[in-house]
Amino acid sequence: MGARGRKGPLETIPSPVRLVDPEVPFDLPPAPPHLSPAMQGWWREVVESFELDAHHLRLLEAAADSWDRMVEARETLRKEGLTVTTKSGTKRHPCADIERDNKTLFARLIRELDLDEPPPRPGAYMPQPPALRSNRRR
Repeated sequence: MGARGRKGPLETIPSPVRLVDPEVPFDLPPAPPHLSPAMQGWWREVVESFELDAHHLRLLEAAADSWDRMVEARETLRKEGLTVTTKSGTKRHPCADIERDNKTLFARLIRELDLDEPPPRPGAYMPQPPALRSNRRR
């Protein structure tokens, strides 16, 4: 039921905002060809789910590269073992450091891209703003 009485001047003016579908669907950037098939699929999922600027795409590519390097180092460790024998004795395999470093780099890039944040709740008042703005598509 509406309010009784005369309508005020603001109630008679139609809303100036009109939601429309875009006339031309926007093209999503393709995955870089040097990435593994798994990372190319992940790239497509992220690009479809998030609004990313040009600098975000560079970070996304770096994250996918670091994941591929981590997987490659892990496979080498499986084949060759965790240690290598050198002239001066047995040492830790260099791929162990490569795997660790790229795992850390991937986690930092995901945090930098804000991909691990849940989508913001519509219309909910947040007493404190989140530390990072979510890039998630609405």
